[in-house]
This record gives sequence, C-alpha cells and structure tokens, in this order.
Amino acid sequence: MDYAGFFEQQLGSLRDEGRYRVFADLARHQGQFPKAARYKPDGSVSDVTVWCSNDYLGMGQNPDVIAAMTAAIKQCGAGAGGTRNISGTNHHHVELERELADLHGKEAALIFTSGYVSNWASLGTLASKLPGCAVFSDADNHASMIEGIRHSKAERHIWKHNDPEDLDRLLSQVDPDRPKLVAFESVYSMDGDISPIAEICDVAEKHNALTYLDEVHAVGMYGPRGGGVAEREGIMDRLDVIEGTLGKAFGVMGGYITASTQLCDFVRSFASGFIFTTALPPAVAAGAISSIRHLKQSDTERLKQREMVAALRTGLDKAGIPHMPNDSHIVPVMVGDAVKCKWISDWLLDNAGIYVQPINYPTVPKGTERLRFTPTPLHSQADIEHLVSALNELWSQCALARAVA
Repeated sequence: MDYAGFFEQQLGSLRDEGRYRVFADLARHQGQFPKAARYKPDGSVSDVTVWCSNDYLGMGQNPDVIAAMTAAIKQCGAGAGGTRNISGTNHHHVELERELADLHGKEAALIFTSGYVSNWASLGTLASKLPGCAVFSDADNHASMIEGIRHSKAERHIWKHNDPEDLDRLLSQVDPDRPKLVAFESVYSMDGDISPIAEICDVAEKHNALTYLDEVHAVGMYGPRGGGVAEREGIMDRLDVIEGTLGKAFGVMGGYITASTQLCDFVRSFASGFIFTTALPPAVAAGAISSIRHLKQSDTERLKQREMVAALRTGLDKAGIPHMPNDSHIVPVMVGDAVKCKWISDWLLDNAGIYVQPINYPTVPKGTERLRFTPTPLHSQADIEHLVSALNELWSQCALARAVA
C-alpha cells in the first residue's frame, strides 16, 4: 500500500471540503488577555484578539492563580513524579479533590488529566463494570462521553437531544431490574443550549437509573458559587455523578468527577485511564484550588462576562448577523458552509486581527458550520464594535443571508 499517498489523499479531501484544520501559533501574555501575539509562517508577529477561548472568565490570567502556581512550583518542583498510585499523589491533589467535592455538595471527588479523560475513564468504567448495564446517552453528547460509552461495550441507547419524553420511552423498554446509566450535559458547547436537568432527573429516578451530568461548560459560570447549572437550579443532590473540567472557566487544566465516596473509590480502583497515567503537576492543582476558591465567593467575573455576551448579541442583531439564540455564554454565528466559514475565519485573522476558529464537521453537522464566539469579562466594548464591524463587511462580501429583525 502507498501509505504516504493515502494520507495525502485524505488530507486533500479535508482541504477541498474546507475542513482542514490549521493551528494558530499564539503566545498569550500575562495581563493582556484576550490579546495575544500571533506567529505567522513567514516569521513575522502580529497582535490579535482571541474570541474563541474556553478560558471563559480569564482566570488563567488571575494574579492569585498565577501566584499559587508559582509558589507550588517553588515548593514541589515541576512534575508530580508518578501516577497517583505510585508516588504521584501530592497534598495539592488531595486538597483539590476536597475543594471540588465541596463545590458540588458531594462526598468525594476524583481528578484526571483532562475533561476528556474523566469522561472516557469514568463512563467507560461504570458502564463496563455494572453487570448488564444499559447506557442512555443524549444524541448531542461530547465525543469523550461517546468514546467512553463505546469503550465499555455496554448496550447503549441514544435519546433525542434534551427530550425527557424520548428518554422515558427508551428506559421503559429495558428490564426495570437492570443497571441503567443516563449520561447528558448541562451546557452543550456548540449550540449553547441548556438541558432540562430536573425533568431528566425525574425520568431517571422513575426508572432507578444512575445520572451522569457533564458540566464542563458550566462549572465556574453558573450558580452562586460556580457549581454549574445544577447548582443554579438547586438540584445537585439529584445527580449521582457531576463531571467537570479545570481547563475552561477555572483557567488551568484537568478534569474531575464528584459523587459518593463509594462511586469515586470504585472509579479510582478500576479505571485504567486513571490508574496508568501520571498525575497532574502539583502547580496545576494549586492553581485550580485558587481559581475555584475565588469563584466560589466572587460573582464579579460572571456578571461582567454576561454583560459582554449581551453586548455582542445586541451588536450582531443590529448588523443582521445571524446567531443561534440560547441562554448560555456561547454565541454561535451561523455560516452554513465549510469553505466560507474557513475563508471568513482566515480573513478575520489576517486582516482584522480577530482570531475565531471555524467549527465544522464532525464537531457539528454538515450545513451548520459556524464561528463560535466566547466573550469574556476581559473583552471591551471596543473589541465588540471592531468584531461586529468586520463581520458586517464580510457578510456583504460573501453574500451571506442577514438575520431578519
């Protein structure tokens, strides 16, 4: 087989479809976010404004977080030195798990190297080890959840997105004595819609099913202490597992689950994705602790972020730029064409100093390609005006449909 030829043919197909992904070579500078330096292929450097970061609240720039990480490096050194089981459990890890359990009102927590790994390892372990388990997965669940469920080889059922009635219908078809696991998200990252958590819990409780809620795009962002949508709605106690990330609103990296002591210990003891990987660096854990503690008592960042989201949506409405309505912090601007979406993204970066990554298949269905904007508390009104002006010009150049007021 001509391996090189095969690889090139496949990559060429991605380029032709406008789906080939190019990394922007950026350098974030402390205290200047959302501004960054862009390193171009020709060796030149230019300033850009980042509009698609998952550092939703700018906590990666928070002085207390940086100070905590710096102090931990000086205290502990750079790395963890091993897996959690073999010399890698640092006191900062233990403190972080306590902080996370408190955040979600659970008995225990377990941290992982990323949100992807926490979903893959936890769902895969629970679904494979519970005897005869049937998993019920929302149709729009993240790839990490899907891969964990697939890896488990458990029987799986896909229920219509955010549709408790369809979930009830599918659960009713399974032996009531079988173990059942319902997996879903609170905020869906590409459309920005929010799930009816209470109604889903009603259905799961009716059928004696475990509930697994992914709050990665909600932790830090919602609730009086940043515990997520379930905290905002006062129903964290109804979820068996709440999964989250440290790499978005908390501004560092890593993933976690919170649940009962027994469930967390079960995953800790059986999940290969936890057992056989090096622990997070202590400095990362220390930074996460500082960020979580700050957002537990500060609403300033959340309120300013919501103000910027509202300002961007108002500007887009005035310019007739179509964006998907939702109740979250995510602003998807709809293009509907992969090639045009990529061209707009490239033009914004090269000509306006605006960095937003095109979102296309397989992340979203074909024909729903979009630019996904995530305003932060650190964006300014001037940033918003510059962005809307550039989009307004491009919408005319590309002959794209305007939204009707």
